[in-house]
Amino acid sequence: MSFTIKAERRNVFGKAVSRRLRKEGKIPVILYGLATESTPLIVKKMDIFKILRSESGENTIFKVSIDSGTENAMIKEIQADPVTDEILHADLIQIAMDRVIQVSVPVVLKGEAVGVKAEGGFIDVITREVDVECLPKDIPEHVLLDISELHLNQSLKVEDMAVPETVKILSDPSTVVVHIVAPIAEEVVVEEEELIGEEEEPEVIKKERAEEEREKEEKEE
Repeated sequence: MSFTIKAERRNVFGKAVSRRLRKEGKIPVILYGLATESTPLIVKKMDIFKILRSESGENTIFKVSIDSGTENAMIKEIQADPVTDEILHADLIQIAMDRVIQVSVPVVLKGEAVGVKAEGGFIDVITREVDVECLPKDIPEHVLLDISELHLNQSLKVEDMAVPETVKILSDPSTVVVHIVAPIAEEVVVEEEELIGEEEEPEVIKKERAEEEREKEEKEE
Protein backbone atom coordinates (compact mmCIF):
# COMPACT_ATOMS: atom_id res chain seq x y z
CA MET A 1 0.00 0.00 0.00
CA SER A 2 1.42 3.41 -1.01
CA PHE A 3 0.92 6.62 0.93
CA THR A 4 1.07 10.21 -0.24
CA ILE A 5 0.72 12.99 2.31
CA LYS A 6 0.18 16.60 1.42
CA ALA A 7 2.38 19.10 3.23
CA GLU A 8 2.48 22.87 3.39
CA ARG A 9 5.52 24.94 4.18
CA ARG A 10 5.76 26.31 7.72
CA ASN A 11 6.81 29.94 8.04
CA VAL A 12 5.56 30.75 11.54
CA PHE A 13 7.08 29.09 14.60
CA GLY A 14 6.63 28.90 18.36
CA LYS A 15 4.79 26.87 21.01
CA ALA A 16 1.54 28.81 20.58
CA VAL A 17 1.56 28.10 16.85
CA SER A 18 2.25 24.39 17.45
CA ARG A 19 -0.65 24.17 19.92
CA ARG A 20 -2.97 25.82 17.41
CA LEU A 21 -1.89 23.38 14.70
CA ARG A 22 -2.58 20.38 16.94
CA LYS A 23 -6.06 21.70 17.72
CA GLU A 24 -6.65 21.82 13.96
CA GLY A 25 -5.56 18.17 13.60
CA LYS A 26 -2.15 19.08 12.19
CA ILE A 27 1.43 18.77 13.45
CA PRO A 28 4.71 20.49 12.63
CA VAL A 29 7.35 18.32 10.92
CA ILE A 30 10.82 18.78 9.50
CA LEU A 31 11.89 17.09 6.26
CA TYR A 32 15.64 16.44 6.20
CA GLY A 33 16.98 16.36 2.65
CA LEU A 34 19.81 14.31 1.17
CA ALA A 35 21.88 17.26 0.03
CA THR A 36 19.65 20.22 0.84
CA GLU A 37 18.76 22.07 4.00
CA SER A 38 15.96 20.83 6.24
CA THR A 39 12.46 22.04 5.39
CA PRO A 40 9.87 22.91 8.08
CA LEU A 41 6.45 21.64 7.06
CA ILE A 42 2.90 21.13 8.33
CA VAL A 43 1.03 17.84 7.77
CA LYS A 44 -2.21 16.27 8.95
CA LYS A 45 -1.81 14.24 12.11
CA MET A 46 -4.07 11.50 10.71
CA ASP A 47 -1.70 10.97 7.77
CA ILE A 48 1.15 10.19 10.19
CA PHE A 49 -1.16 7.87 12.17
CA LYS A 50 -2.02 5.91 9.01
CA ILE A 51 1.67 5.40 8.24
CA LEU A 52 2.53 4.29 11.78
CA ARG A 53 -0.40 1.84 11.83
CA SER A 54 0.53 0.23 8.51
CA GLU A 55 2.25 -3.16 8.41
CA SER A 56 5.68 -1.63 7.84
CA GLY A 57 5.19 1.13 10.44
CA GLU A 58 8.06 3.61 10.69
CA ASN A 59 9.86 1.76 7.87
CA THR A 60 7.12 2.77 5.42
CA ILE A 61 8.32 4.72 2.40
CA PHE A 62 5.78 7.36 1.38
CA LYS A 63 5.57 10.44 -0.80
CA VAL A 64 5.45 13.96 0.58
CA SER A 65 3.69 16.39 -1.73
CA ILE A 66 5.14 19.90 -1.41
CA ASP A 67 3.98 22.71 -3.69
CA SER A 68 4.03 21.12 -7.16
CA GLY A 69 6.56 18.35 -6.48
CA THR A 70 6.89 15.14 -4.42
CA GLU A 71 9.69 13.60 -2.39
CA ASN A 72 10.15 10.02 -1.18
CA ALA A 73 10.47 9.99 2.60
CA MET A 74 10.43 7.92 5.78
CA ILE A 75 9.71 8.75 9.40
CA LYS A 76 12.97 9.36 11.21
CA GLU A 77 11.69 10.21 14.70
CA ILE A 78 8.40 10.89 16.48
CA GLN A 79 8.06 13.22 19.45
CA ALA A 80 5.03 12.35 21.60
CA ASP A 81 3.53 13.60 24.85
CA PRO A 82 4.81 11.28 27.63
CA VAL A 83 1.40 11.29 29.37
CA THR A 84 -1.17 11.27 26.56
CA ASP A 85 0.98 9.76 23.74
CA GLU A 86 -0.31 12.53 21.48
CA ILE A 87 2.06 13.17 18.56
CA LEU A 88 3.65 16.58 18.99
CA HIS A 89 6.26 16.66 16.23
CA ALA A 90 7.81 14.41 13.59
CA ASP A 91 11.12 14.31 11.77
CA LEU A 92 11.04 12.97 8.21
CA ILE A 93 14.02 12.04 6.07
CA GLN A 94 14.21 12.15 2.30
CA ILE A 95 14.94 8.78 0.67
CA ALA A 96 16.78 8.05 -2.58
CA MET A 97 15.46 4.79 -3.97
CA ASP A 98 18.87 3.87 -5.46
CA ARG A 99 20.82 4.27 -2.17
CA VAL A 100 21.03 1.68 0.60
CA ILE A 101 19.70 2.69 4.00
CA GLN A 102 19.91 1.26 7.49
CA VAL A 103 16.75 0.46 9.43
CA SER A 104 15.59 -1.70 12.33
CA VAL A 105 13.05 -4.45 11.61
CA PRO A 106 11.12 -6.66 14.05
CA VAL A 107 11.90 -10.33 14.62
CA VAL A 108 8.95 -12.73 14.20
CA LEU A 109 9.20 -16.25 15.65
CA LYS A 110 7.89 -19.13 13.55
CA GLY A 111 6.77 -22.57 14.77
CA GLU A 112 6.37 -24.17 18.20
CA ALA A 113 9.59 -25.14 19.94
CA VAL A 114 10.11 -28.77 21.00
CA GLY A 115 11.42 -27.43 24.30
CA VAL A 116 8.04 -25.85 24.98
CA LYS A 117 5.71 -28.41 23.45
CA ALA A 118 7.31 -31.59 24.80
CA GLU A 119 9.83 -30.58 27.46
CA GLY A 120 7.92 -28.11 29.62
CA GLY A 121 10.04 -25.03 28.97
CA PHE A 122 8.97 -21.57 27.94
CA ILE A 123 10.19 -18.97 25.43
CA ASP A 124 12.41 -16.13 26.58
CA VAL A 125 12.75 -13.52 23.82
CA ILE A 126 15.97 -11.54 24.23
CA THR A 127 16.13 -9.53 20.99
CA ARG A 128 13.01 -8.20 19.30
CA GLU A 129 14.59 -6.14 16.50
CA VAL A 130 17.64 -6.37 14.26
CA ASP A 131 19.42 -3.73 12.20
CA VAL A 132 19.59 -4.31 8.46
CA GLU A 133 20.93 -2.55 5.40
CA CYS A 134 19.30 -2.64 1.96
CA LEU A 135 17.74 -0.57 -0.78
CA PRO A 136 14.48 1.12 0.24
CA LYS A 137 12.41 -1.17 -1.98
CA ASP A 138 13.87 -4.26 -0.28
CA ILE A 139 13.13 -3.32 3.35
CA PRO A 140 11.51 -6.41 4.93
CA GLU A 141 8.47 -5.99 7.15
CA HIS A 142 10.09 -8.47 9.56
CA VAL A 143 12.72 -11.19 9.82
CA LEU A 144 11.42 -14.74 10.42
CA LEU A 145 13.20 -17.08 12.82
CA ASP A 146 12.09 -20.74 12.94
CA ILE A 147 12.22 -22.08 16.51
CA SER A 148 10.53 -25.46 15.81
CA GLU A 149 13.67 -27.55 16.51
CA LEU A 150 14.72 -25.63 19.59
CA HIS A 151 15.05 -27.82 22.72
CA LEU A 152 15.17 -26.94 26.40
CA ASN A 153 18.17 -24.74 27.31
CA GLN A 154 18.96 -24.10 23.66
CA SER A 155 19.03 -20.70 21.95
CA LEU A 156 19.17 -19.10 18.53
CA LYS A 157 21.34 -16.12 17.62
CA VAL A 158 21.32 -13.43 14.96
CA GLU A 159 23.67 -15.59 12.89
CA ASP A 160 20.92 -18.23 12.65
CA MET A 161 18.60 -15.87 10.77
CA ALA A 162 18.00 -16.24 7.05
CA VAL A 163 17.33 -13.11 4.99
CA PRO A 164 17.14 -12.46 1.23
CA GLU A 165 20.39 -11.74 -0.61
CA THR A 166 19.27 -8.15 -1.06
CA VAL A 167 19.28 -7.61 2.72
CA LYS A 168 22.35 -7.45 4.96
CA ILE A 169 22.04 -7.91 8.72
CA LEU A 170 24.16 -5.41 10.65
CA SER A 171 23.45 -6.61 14.19
CA ASP A 172 26.16 -8.61 16.02
CA PRO A 173 25.91 -12.26 14.81
CA SER A 174 26.56 -13.55 18.34
CA THR A 175 23.57 -11.71 19.84
CA VAL A 176 21.06 -14.16 21.37
CA VAL A 177 17.56 -13.69 19.95
CA VAL A 178 15.52 -16.36 21.73
CA HIS A 179 16.17 -18.93 24.47
CA ILE A 180 14.10 -21.88 25.71
CA VAL A 181 14.23 -21.71 29.49
CA ALA A 182 13.41 -24.40 32.06
CA PRO A 183 10.52 -23.60 34.41
CA ILE A 184 11.49 -22.15 37.78
CA ALA A 185 11.01 -24.66 40.61
CA GLU A 186 8.32 -23.62 43.05
CA GLU A 187 9.50 -22.95 46.58
CA VAL A 188 7.91 -25.03 49.31
CA VAL A 189 5.83 -22.66 51.40
CA VAL A 190 5.57 -23.63 55.06
CA GLU A 191 2.28 -22.73 56.69
CA GLU A 192 2.53 -20.04 59.33
CA GLU A 193 0.79 -22.26 61.84
CA GLU A 194 3.46 -24.94 61.41
CA LEU A 195 6.22 -22.42 62.01
CA ILE A 196 4.50 -21.17 65.17
CA GLY A 197 4.08 -24.76 66.39
CA GLU A 198 7.76 -25.49 65.85
CA GLU A 199 8.76 -22.39 67.77
CA GLU A 200 6.43 -23.15 70.72
CA GLU A 201 7.38 -26.81 71.17
CA PRO A 202 10.69 -26.20 73.01
CA GLU A 203 8.94 -23.91 75.55
CA VAL A 204 6.40 -26.63 76.36
CA ILE A 205 9.16 -29.15 76.95
CA LYS A 206 10.96 -26.73 79.26
CA LYS A 207 7.84 -26.20 81.36
CA GLU A 208 7.23 -29.95 81.68
CA ARG A 209 10.81 -30.52 82.81
CA ALA A 210 10.55 -27.71 85.37
CA GLU A 211 7.37 -29.22 86.86
CA GLU A 212 8.97 -32.67 87.04
CA GLU A 213 11.99 -31.25 88.92
CA ARG A 214 9.76 -29.43 91.44
CA GLU A 215 7.77 -32.62 92.13
CA LYS A 216 11.00 -34.54 92.60
CA GLU A 217 12.30 -31.95 95.10
CA GLU A 218 9.03 -32.01 97.08
CA LYS A 219 9.20 -35.83 97.39
CA GLU A 220 12.79 -35.70 98.59
CA GLU A 221 11.81 -33.15 101.34
